Amino acid sequence: MEHNPEANPWKITSEQNIYDNPWIGVTEYQVINPSGNPGIYGKVHFKNLAIGIIPLDEDLNTYLVGQYRFPTDSYSWEIPEGGGPHVDDPLDSAKRELLEETGLKANKWTELQRMHLSNSVCDELSIVYLAQGLEQHEAEPEDTEQLIIKKVPFEQVYQMVDRGEITDSVTVAAVLKLKIMLMENKLH
Repeated sequence: MEHNPEANPWKITSEQNIYDNPWIGVTEYQVINPSGNPGIYGKVHFKNLAIGIIPLDEDLNTYLVGQYRFPTDSYSWEIPEGGGPHVDDPLDSAKRELLEETGLKANKWTELQRMHLSNSVCDELSIVYLAQGLEQHEAEPEDTEQLIIKKVPFEQVYQMVDRGEITDSVTVAAVLKLKIMLMENKLH
């Protein structure tokens, strides 16, 4: 019998839902691990997609959103981000989030990348878009958000990522991806 290195080596013997709210669920699994020994594994299930948008104007400016993040107990500068139900078109969620947080609408949308944010403990999938052809409208933040929006030259944001001043993973990945696209002249 031929061994498939990409086959799942974990065997679940039982599972128990530990916690559930409108955004996440936590499950503890009793498992037989890849070495054949019994163990446990905890998984956080995200009920929404993580959506990120890097708005870019014709002068290569972008917009950062500043907010205090409860889980890290720290202030964070990020690209516009939010959640989108799995049943919705992710692009519709991106359009909604961009308008809510910045008041911007875009005429051109490009998916930059998809990534799992912490695949050792959760199943959260993020989809990041580039938004171009920007028009300013009125922002519509949620009542749980206390946001500061600032327009910044993209190169300055890249330098903030390079210096480690921006640590949000979706922002870091989006900025680095866009920087490579600009350097390789792949932006249309």
